[in-house]
Amino acid sequence: MGNAHNLAIFRGTLKFKSNQSKIWGIFIFLSIVTIIEVALGIIKPEFLLNKIAGTSYLNIIFLVLTIVKAYYITWDFMHMRDETSTLRRAVVWTFVFLALYLAVLLLIEADFVYMMLDNQSMKWNF
Repeated sequence: MGNAHNLAIFRGTLKFKSNQSKIWGIFIFLSIVTIIEVALGIIKPEFLLNKIAGTSYLNIIFLVLTIVKAYYITWDFMHMRDETSTLRRAVVWTFVFLALYLAVLLLIEADFVYMMLDNQSMKWNF
């Protein structure tokens, strides 16, 4: 295969004629995901603000969309698609696991701080 790049995205669903058109296709996909995130952040639908596992559905959607964007950037721009499956799994799975782990820890800590401040058990000391 040499220097040839795979010009298909979404597991071969979309195929492009050149690297430039592929980059524009990826840019459009990432822009759409970002626009959805920004729109949800501005609108904040009431039904997505219900709590689940210490956070709202909206926060979970933000986390999932952010991980999708990070995965896709890694997959296409870091050329993980062209690497061996072992290296792909080591890089991508490690990131996904650590990102989810960090998100869960931050949400648990933030919920604890909110609970303490809400119950007047502690005060901001600034």
